Amino acid sequence: MKTMIDFGEARTFAIPLTTRFRGIDVREGMLVEGPAGWGEFSAFTEYDDAESASWLTAALEACTVGWPDPVRGRIPVNAIVPAVGPAEAHRLAASSGCRTVKVKVADSPSSLPADIERLEAVRDALGPSGLVRCDANGAWDVDTAVSMIGVLDRAAGGLEYVEQPCASIEELALVRRRVDVRIAADESIRRAADPLRVAVAEAADVAVLKATPLGGVRRALRVAEACGLPCVVSSALETSVGLAAGVALAGALPSLEFACGLGTLSLLTSDLVGPARSLRPVDGHLPVSPVPPTPDPALLDRYAPTDPTRDTWWRDRLARLVEQGRVLS
Repeated sequence: MKTMIDFGEARTFAIPLTTRFRGIDVREGMLVEGPAGWGEFSAFTEYDDAESASWLTAALEACTVGWPDPVRGRIPVNAIVPAVGPAEAHRLAASSGCRTVKVKVADSPSSLPADIERLEAVRDALGPSGLVRCDANGAWDVDTAVSMIGVLDRAAGGLEYVEQPCASIEELALVRRRVDVRIAADESIRRAADPLRVAVAEAADVAVLKATPLGGVRRALRVAEACGLPCVVSSALETSVGLAAGVALAGALPSLEFACGLGTLSLLTSDLVGPARSLRPVDGHLPVSPVPPTPDPALLDRYAPTDPTRDTWWRDRLARLVEQGRVLS
């Protein structure tokens, strides 16, 4: 791949978020161009080289060999409501055009009153026919999760599922046996050495797949087949270039029972792709494209890091991974 891509021409970006999310205010990353188009390498900065390798693999898949053929032409998506107040939560849900909304909960140990208000606001915005799911990002122990899920299920007027209520597969399995709400596994799948463990342990009802952290569309499809669970495809807070891999994965899955978490451009103040190809949902859906969108040169210039040390950090990271040959097969 070194002969196919000029890694020195990779473009670094830094886009502010609309709301602090996942502990960050700015989303950083790189775009790499290859013979098949563009790929996004945006592993979060706290990830080590071993974990970041899968993100680079996904970027290289997109820009060198492309993706498998889709079996559907558009993808239903959920809106996302971060840890905001009830008025903003209501506005985000009502204006999204989506009939499914994922709500962030457990943002802090004392967040339960705010979580309840946020869920109640989203239910009010969607009405009784909308679907509400929430994500705890592994914040609870087993007993806390069981208690919280009951409270939040009532606040939401019924939850579609709770994503990653606990950190470990063993904890998820215990929680699943004690609650009536579906349990979805995210980190327990994408950061596990063997994704099949989640299914064997009967730890989840739903598998959340993220194409870029899993190493690309083809690797994610193999994970979906191995775990044998209904799948939701979610983003890793990418620009449209990276999101396109998630849409391609959702388009290629043999079955798709749930709306996907790919409407996350609302969390970024801008995109690197012009409006015609930007992956913002329309009427709760995204179109499946056979190739990644091409970034707008003006937007690449506008969102280049203003701090030269950040550009250097990313270039050093990319060069180190390439030099070490850290691309997954």
